[in-house]
Amino acid sequence: MSAPDAAERFARLRLARAERVGPVTFRQLLERFGRAAVALEALPALTRRAGGTGFTPPPAARIEAEMAAGEAVGARLMVIGDPDYPPRLAAVDPPPPVLWTRGDPTLLSRPCVAVVGARIASAGGQRIARGLAAQLGAAGHVVVSGLARGIDGAAHAGALPTGTVAVLGGGVDDVYPPDNAELYEQIVADGCVVSESPMGARAQARDFPRRNRIISGLSRGVVVVEAELRSGSLITARLAAEQGRDVFAVPGSPLDPRSRGPNELLRQGAILCEGIEDIERAFETLRSLGEPPVDNPFGDGAEDVDTALIERVAALLSPTPTPRDELARALNAPVGAVAAALLELSLVGRATLLPGGLASL
Repeated sequence: MSAPDAAERFARLRLARAERVGPVTFRQLLERFGRAAVALEALPALTRRAGGTGFTPPPAARIEAEMAAGEAVGARLMVIGDPDYPPRLAAVDPPPPVLWTRGDPTLLSRPCVAVVGARIASAGGQRIARGLAAQLGAAGHVVVSGLARGIDGAAHAGALPTGTVAVLGGGVDDVYPPDNAELYEQIVADGCVVSESPMGARAQARDFPRRNRIISGLSRGVVVVEAELRSGSLITARLAAEQGRDVFAVPGSPLDPRSRGPNELLRQGAILCEGIEDIERAFETLRSLGEPPVDNPFGDGAEDVDTALIERVAALLSPTPTPRDELARALNAPVGAVAAALLELSLVGRATLLPGGLASL
C-alpha cells in the first residue's frame, strides 16, 4: 500500500477531527473504504441509514487553519499510513489516527522505554528516575514520559543528552504544566514532543488517558518509579500490559503512599526494577524477535449492510461491552456485516465502538 498523498493526508486529518469518529471508528472506516476521502463522501448516507440526520464533516477551513498553526510553530503532521509513522504505535489496537510532532520525529521509531510516576515525587524518587533515564539513554534507548511535574520531568531531564520524547495531553503547542516551559523548549530542541490533540488544544482531564496510551504504545516497556494506587501512572501500566509491553516497578518503602502503586504492580506480576540491568535482562529474551508485525489498516472497498440488520444489531446492544463475534452468532449474520452495522450505529451515537472488537450502547 502506497503512502497517502497530500489530499488523502488532509482527508485523514479531517476524518479524525469529525464528531463521533474516534480511533476505533477511524480504523474501521479505513478498513471499509480504503481511503478517508471516500469515507467522508459515504458518511452522510451511512448516518441517515442508521437513523441520524446526516453527517457534516469539519469545515475544510478549520483543517486548513490547524495545518497552518502547525506550520507556524514548525510542527509536523503524521497520519496513520505515513512511512515514518512509529511502527510500534501503529501496531496498537487501534492506533491514533493522527499525530503532531515538534522536534525530531525519528526518535519515535527508535527503541523506547517509558519512565513515569508521581507528580508530587520524593527527592529520592526523582533521583532514581533521572539516573535510570540517563542510563537508558546511554544504552541506546529513547526515554518517553508525559512532561508532568515530578518523576516525568526528572526522567526527561536525565535523558536530554541522548534523546527523550514528551507526550502531551493538549496540542504540541500547549506547554503544560507552565513551570516546565524551559524543559519543554529543551525537548523541542534536542528531543521530540508529540500529541494526537489538535493544534492549540488545551489539556483537559479527559485527554490524559489518551496521552498515557501513546506513552505505553511507543514503548517496549514502562517503568513506574513512584505512584499512588489511584494515579495516571498505574493507568499507563495497565495500558502497557494490555498492549503486550513489559511493566517494571521500582519498589519502595511501605511507609510512603507513593510506593503503594509500584509495590501493588509487583504483587500483580510486574518486573522488579532496581536498575537498568533488570530492564536489559527482560529485553534480552526479546531481542531476536524484532519489532511486532504491523497490520495494514486499509481495506479495498465498502461492505454494504441493510437497514434491517442495523436495527437487529442495535436491539442486541447493552451498556455491557459485547464482542461483535458474539453479536454475529446471535444474529446468524456475517461478522463483517455486523461490524459494518456497528460502525454506522456509532456514527449517530447509538453505539460505542471499543478496542478489541467490543461494542456497547
